[in-house]
Amino acid sequence: MITIEIMTKKDCCLCDDAKKIIEQVIAEMPAKLKMTDIESDPELFERYKEKIPVVLINGEESFVYKVHPVTLSKKIEKILKVINR
Repeated sequence: MITIEIMTKKDCCLCDDAKKIIEQVIAEMPAKLKMTDIESDPELFERYKEKIPVVLINGEESFVYKVHPVTLSKKIEKILKVINR
């Protein structure tokens, strides 16, 4: 299973946009989406402050500010090829 995590905070319209794109892309894929509120953790808040949304794929920073659906699909497909070997 692939985990896609969005570092977010309240009232973040870019985060909402990223979430919509990710949900559409992963609808038919073995991936789950996790939302992490950076305001709930001082260390995360200090790390990401104004840099959100940050999207992590299996813990690796993959997108900042915007998510491109084609690039996201390619990154997931690449991971799936490695997993299915």
